[in-house]
Amino acid sequence: MSEQRAAEFSESDGVAVVRLNRPALTREVKEELLAALREAAASTTARAVLLLGSDKAFCVGQDLAEHARILREGTGQALNTVREHYNPIVLTLESIQVPVVVGVGGACVGAGMGFALAGDVRVAARKAKFGTAFTGIGLASDSGLAHRLVTSLGQARAMELMLLGTVFGADRALELGLVTEVVDDDAWEKRARELAAVLASGPTSAFVAAKREVRAAAEGGRPLPELLEEEADLQNQLGLTADHVGAVDAFLDKRTPTFTGH
Repeated sequence: MSEQRAAEFSESDGVAVVRLNRPALTREVKEELLAALREAAASTTARAVLLLGSDKAFCVGQDLAEHARILREGTGQALNTVREHYNPIVLTLESIQVPVVVGVGGACVGAGMGFALAGDVRVAARKAKFGTAFTGIGLASDSGLAHRLVTSLGQARAMELMLLGTVFGADRALELGLVTEVVDDDAWEKRARELAAVLASGPTSAFVAAKREVRAAAEGGRPLPELLEEEADLQNQLGLTADHVGAVDAFLDKRTPTFTGH
């Protein structure tokens, strides 16, 4: 029997699934995760992406045993992994245009938290734990975590989570708006798959445009007239899609629309 890969890609019924099978990020895990995410991002048939870990953990960040070994070697290469692996992983997640659902079954800390927040919709098991973790080992953050926390929570709350590094549960994450839903411990993956399936059967072009608009608004710095013009352009494009025309007809006929993604 072949050994299970550290990260795997599969696709079915319009949902590209990336599963992280090992919670600690060794070089091997990071390389396989990046490869799987690139497959998902390159898919021309996926209408949603589902990123999963295991029941025990979504991702606990850098494998510190491997990290300590590299530090002891004294090569000065220990933190090169940020540019070599973490940044490409986050940028690949950011490049995915269709909705990204993240299922969190357990621990989600450090870089793992950064990866989870790079998704669009997050489902967490009630037993899931979250934390920034970096300052606890004498580092700042990577994986875009500080950026995601500031855009999600504001500077004051992001500073609290970054400096204190407090570990908090799924209910607190829901209260903060860091997860979309909290479900029973045995239901997190099923619910994440359900949401991915719903999104995969929806108006894909509209979802892509909505993600673009939300990201532009969250980033800030662009004047309102420019954002309004972009919205107008996107609406003009979406107005010509079969999904829009069909959904309007369905509404008038009191039918449930069927979306093809075109």
